[in-house]
Amino acid sequence: MAMRRSQVIRYALEQYKSYRVPNVTQSLPSWYTKGTNGSLDSWSRCVHGSVALTQKKVGRVPLSSERFPQLKRGDFARVTDGDLQVFERLVPSRVLTEPGDIEGHNVDWSGTCRGAGQVLLRPKTTEEVSAILRYCNGRRLAAVPQGGNTGLVGGSVPVFDEVIISMSLMDKIISLDEISGVLVCQAGCVVDKINEALEPHGLMTPHILGAKGSCQIGGNISTNAGGLRMLRYGNLHGNVLGVEAVLANGDVLDCLSTLRKDNTGYDLKQLFIGSEGSLGIVTAASVLCPRIPGAISVALLGCDSFAQVLQTYDAAKKMLQEILSAVEFMDRASMEVVQENLQLTCPLGAHRYYLLVETSGSNAAHDEEKLNSLLGHVMEKGMVDDGTVATEPSKVQSLWALRENVAVALRADGCVYKYDVTVPMSRFYDLVAATRKRVGTDATRVVGYGHLGESDIHLNVTCPQHSEDVFDALEPWVYEWVAKCKGSVSAEHGMGILKRDYLYHSNTGPAVLLMKQLKGLMDPRGILNPYKISSQTEKT
Repeated sequence: MAMRRSQVIRYALEQYKSYRVPNVTQSLPSWYTKGTNGSLDSWSRCVHGSVALTQKKVGRVPLSSERFPQLKRGDFARVTDGDLQVFERLVPSRVLTEPGDIEGHNVDWSGTCRGAGQVLLRPKTTEEVSAILRYCNGRRLAAVPQGGNTGLVGGSVPVFDEVIISMSLMDKIISLDEISGVLVCQAGCVVDKINEALEPHGLMTPHILGAKGSCQIGGNISTNAGGLRMLRYGNLHGNVLGVEAVLANGDVLDCLSTLRKDNTGYDLKQLFIGSEGSLGIVTAASVLCPRIPGAISVALLGCDSFAQVLQTYDAAKKMLQEILSAVEFMDRASMEVVQENLQLTCPLGAHRYYLLVETSGSNAAHDEEKLNSLLGHVMEKGMVDDGTVATEPSKVQSLWALRENVAVALRADGCVYKYDVTVPMSRFYDLVAATRKRVGTDATRVVGYGHLGESDIHLNVTCPQHSEDVFDALEPWVYEWVAKCKGSVSAEHGMGILKRDYLYHSNTGPAVLLMKQLKGLMDPRGILNPYKISSQTEKT
C-alpha cells in the first residue's frame, strides 16, 4: 500500500526521532532514562579524541582543563563585576551567572567535555551580538557561541572560563518564499520548529538530523551538518544561500543573499560554514528548502561480501537515480546489537552486511515499481541474497529503526569508543576489519555502520568499562589509518577540542597555515571559540 500524501508529510518530518526505540524501553538497563520526544538519555565520558560512552552524570564529568593538561589558558581577561554591569546594559535581564543556570551549558550533549564558564549571555538580535563581541574584543574576553549544544566533540562549550553566548532566543523566522523555497531565519531556530513552519507550505529543511528537536540552524551551519539525506540534498555548503555573521570586533557582515546564483567576488559565506564559530558568529541564514516528497519507500537488502555491497550501491544509483534519497550501511555486528540489546526484529536472515535504500519521489506507484525492479535485478545478478521492500509508514519506520538505533543499542554494552570518519569508498569497511583484528578479544564487539552514500563510516568499539589497553590500541592509530588512505578524521561535528590534535591528518601544512592566517585576519585577538579546531590556528 502506497503512502498517502498526509502520511508522507508526517513521516518525512517525524521519521528521524532522536534514538527512537519503539516498544523496547523496558528492555534497557536501568541507568537509561526516558528523555524528551521519546528519546533515551544516558550519561557519557570521553578519553582524548574518542567519545567513550558510559554511565556518567554531568556533575562528575572532569573539567576539560584537567583532562587536557597540555592546554593552557590563553592571555584573556577574566570577567569582573564591571563586565557584568556592562553585559546587563547590553542584554537586560538576560545575563545568567548562577551555577545551576549555567551548568548544562558547560557540558556538551554527550557529556564528553566540561568547561568552567561563569557567565551566559542570551541575545535576541544581531545588534546585541554585535555589542557583546565589540565589548569582549576590547576587553579581550574569550567567548564561545552556543546553539543547541548537540555536538560530540566539545566545540560548543567552554574549555576554561569563556563567556557563553547562547543563540537560543534568536529563534525568529524572518521570511519564506514558497515558490523558490528560500527560508530566511535567525540562527537560533531549532530545526524541528523550522520544519513545523515549513510543513503547511509543503517544504522541509534539506537536512534531517537525529538531534533535530534540539539542534539549531546556526550550529548546523557552523559544523556543516549533513544528516541522513545528504546523498539526495547535499550538505549545507550547497544549501545555504547566505549568512549574516558578526565578526570578533563586532562588525556585522551581511551576506544574507537569497539568490541561487551570485558570482560577484569571493563567496564569503562559505568561511562561516564548518568553521565552528571561530571566525564569526552566524546570526541569520537563508536556506534553500526542498519539497516534501509525495512518496517514500525503503528496501532492506542483505549481502555476503563487501564487493556485493558496492555493486548493489552502484546498481541503486543507476536504476533509481532521481528518486534515490539515502543508502545506509550496517554490518552483521550492527544488526546483532540492535537485536540483542533492544530486541528489534530484522525481517531478513543473517548476512555479513546490510543496506537500507530509501527512495523519495512524487509518484508512489512509479517509485515502488523502480525499487522492486532494483531488488529483482540485484538478486538475479547475485549481488543480494535476500531483501524486502516497504511502502507502508509503519513498515518503513520499522526498517529505519534498525539503522537509527544502533547507537542506543551499543550503549547497553557499557563503554563505547566512537569514530565518525570518511574514507574512499573502496576502503569503506577496511577500517572496521583492521580494528577488529587490532583489538582482538579485548573488546566486546567492533561495529561498523554509517552513510555509504557519503562514504562516512561510524566505527564503534565496545567494552564493559573503559579499558586503557583498548584505548591505546585505538588512538592515534585510527586517525593515522584514516590519514594513510587520504580520508577525513571528522566526517561530522567538526574538530572541536577532541580532534584538535589531528587536523594535520586530513590537511596539508600550507592548508593549515592558511587557516591560521584567516583566523589572525578575522579574529586578531583570538577571542572567538579558542582552543578549538587546532592548536595551529590559535592566537599565541
